[in-house]
Amino acid sequence: MDEWFKDWFDKDYAAIYGHRDGAEAERAVAMARSLAPDLDHGPVLDLACGAGRHLAVLRWSNRLAFGVDLSRDLLAMSPAHLRPWLLRADMRRLPLRPGRLAGICLWFTPFGYFSDAENRALLASLRDLLRPGGVLVLDYLNAGFVLEHLVAEDEIWRGGLRVHSTRRLEGDRLVRRMVLADPAGGRTREALESVRLYRPEELRALAGQCGLEIQCEVGDYDGSAFDAERGPRWIGFLRRPQ
Repeated sequence: MDEWFKDWFDKDYAAIYGHRDGAEAERAVAMARSLAPDLDHGPVLDLACGAGRHLAVLRWSNRLAFGVDLSRDLLAMSPAHLRPWLLRADMRRLPLRPGRLAGICLWFTPFGYFSDAENRALLASLRDLLRPGGVLVLDYLNAGFVLEHLVAEDEIWRGGLRVHSTRRLEGDRLVRRMVLADPAGGRTREALESVRLYRPEELRALAGQCGLEIQCEVGDYDGSAFDAERGPRWIGFLRRPQ
């Protein structure tokens, strides 16, 4: 389970999450730019960018935006015009100089994959990459809402795949186990997602420990105020102090 992310982010992942589309990315980025206009200026990193749906929107207003992802498959699925602005790397070991970035965006929960110590180290390293006053947009789960509405088991069809999922809280991690069947291709595989489920108060404390200040919190891609009882997301705008 420790390195589940190395095997999962491939074409099957893209098929299952294909409903997370460009229109959603446009909403999310527009909201972020309205709350953090500095995302339009200077180098901005879309971390765990996948095939680049958010990066494509970021680059409409900021030609210095670029993306990093670990998945060869997802990077290969990116539009040709984005590829000069993509880099393959592990987010724990980014080949970037500290203090240079105007902003970093982590869209659609690419945080919490690792142990608590590694997650803390990652957040601290991202803080160091920001220049003073730089912003980190952390798009994460609203833990209480997710647990209250957790669907323990279901079966859906996505992208030609039949996906049977079970979801459990295992210790402090939200774990989704999937069996994917491709009738047309005659294949079946198992897949796993495992994310450390931090509550908002834990995320705030973690940000403070890593030298980041909370600018604001919103609860969805339309920029609604965060409410712990409503909405599936916690989106924090974190600043490196000047």
